[in-house]
Formats: sequence, C-alpha cells, structure tokens
Amino acid sequence: MTAGGPPHAEVALVDLLDRLLAGGVVITGDLSLCIADVELVRISLRALLTSVEAATEGILT
Repeated sequence: MTAGGPPHAEVALVDLLDRLLAGGVVITGDLSLCIADVELVRISLRALLTSVEAATEGILT
C-alpha cells in the first residue's frame, strides 16, 4: 500500500472476463472515411458481448 493512494487489488483476467460476460457489455463505435471534408463511407458498429446463460435468462424472464 502506498502512502496517500488507494490499495491495488490484483484481478485475474479470467475473473474480469467472467464479470463482464455475466452482466453483458455493449461496444459501439463509428468509422468514417473522408477525403477533402467529403464523407465517402460511414460505418456504425454495435456489438453485444454476453454469456449464453445471461442472454437466455433475459429472454425467459
């Protein structure tokens, strides 16, 4: 523990992934290709990452 700072807790990658998939994560983003301030292509991305168990619980309840 450092003086004046919060204690650092180590979290395993597996535990972090388990927490994220249990609750679900939504990732969004926009990608655009412009030349001379003229937008040629625009892509909107949306992804939902969740576990099958969490997804089926939401559907059935």
